[in-house]
Amino acid sequence: MLTVNYIRENTALIRERLGKRGFRLMDKIDEAITLDDQRKVNQNESDRLLAENNKASKEIGALFKQGKRDEATGIQQKVAENKERIKTLKEEKDKIDHDLREVLYLIPNIPHESVPAGQSDEDNEVFKTGYESLPVLDAAANLPHWELAKKYDIIDFEAGVKITGAGFPLFKGKGAQLKRALINFFLYEASEAAYLEVMPPLMVNEDSARGTGQLPDKEGQMYYTGQPKGEEGRLVDDFYLIPTAEVPITNIYRDVIVNESDFPIRLCGHTPCFRREVGSYGKDVRGLNRVHQFDKVEIVQIAHPDTSYDTLNEMLNHVEGLLQKLELPYRILRLCGGDLGFTSALTYDFEVYSAAQQKWLEVSSVSNFLTFQANRLKLRFRNADGKMQLAHTLNGSALALARIVACLLENHQSPEGIKIPKALQAYTRFEQI
Repeated sequence: MLTVNYIRENTALIRERLGKRGFRLMDKIDEAITLDDQRKVNQNESDRLLAENNKASKEIGALFKQGKRDEATGIQQKVAENKERIKTLKEEKDKIDHDLREVLYLIPNIPHESVPAGQSDEDNEVFKTGYESLPVLDAAANLPHWELAKKYDIIDFEAGVKITGAGFPLFKGKGAQLKRALINFFLYEASEAAYLEVMPPLMVNEDSARGTGQLPDKEGQMYYTGQPKGEEGRLVDDFYLIPTAEVPITNIYRDVIVNESDFPIRLCGHTPCFRREVGSYGKDVRGLNRVHQFDKVEIVQIAHPDTSYDTLNEMLNHVEGLLQKLELPYRILRLCGGDLGFTSALTYDFEVYSAAQQKWLEVSSVSNFLTFQANRLKLRFRNADGKMQLAHTLNGSALALARIVACLLENHQSPEGIKIPKALQAYTRFEQI
């Protein structure tokens, strides 16, 4: 969430950068400033009346001592009227504060200057490629992963549909072992890069979802567990299943003041992730291409504002190293304004080429949110001058498993079976499926 002071001081820049997103609610910028003006007028009048009452309280005591009861009583009446006005002002201020928050929730983060303008993924820029040429499969081994899964009996999509529904695959045998091996491999690599592993809850409350920006922007994509109970309709089990480990891990630092010497704070965690993926249909959802439950290892950093873009590059290098060790052809995209997430200032997507499907599949997003999440979270630190300052937050998938599994199966298939990359063999304990 942008601060009102930032909006005031950078109005022209904000309009220009939000234009890259195709943002259509520019009037919300002026509305936020207007509401803040109202809040300041309200606060000034309230402060004036409080000061007036404090001064009057001293005068009343002195007047009573002097026997000037009628004069003291008149001032008391004025104090009482001021108190009623202060109460009204407080109610008005609460409403203004609420309205201002709701307006600020509608304004997305400001794209970095390097973000290209554009409206869809077709306008994203190829930032870097990680292949000399795209792989071409042997004519005798060019099956898509959903057929490989059936051939080698490692993923049962039909059983997942029966147990839960479409988008909930059942891994088994060496498929389950491969998935577990990937999780351990990603966690070990994160640990080697000095990330502290945590095991967070898989459900979060509304404050947590709002803190990292999932609410209200992505409410329709999350699974919600709340239900009314009793005559008053009081909600119980009022939680959201996490769409990514970013949410609970980043919220560890909600309402926390960290030490400047603590930077950078590196955290990682493996969780299942749950997404409704509303509107997904057609060939793009075959097999593991788009599922409602998938595993992911997430890396999160809380950084000093002066170094957060260096931190972003470090995280890019980490994810790139994972794909290199898995021997997968990849490319890195810099997302355009229209494809940028609501909370992000700059995002790079990693895509792996699916040789059997002959298409690119997104397997990771790495983003810098600047102070956007920290402002909602009230995540601050005390700088060298002793002043409070908002930290910067970043995160990235390192990596998301469903599509990584799909690409591993397809790109490493041969007539003899599916070869396991050398870096992964210590975790699978087998070299081939």
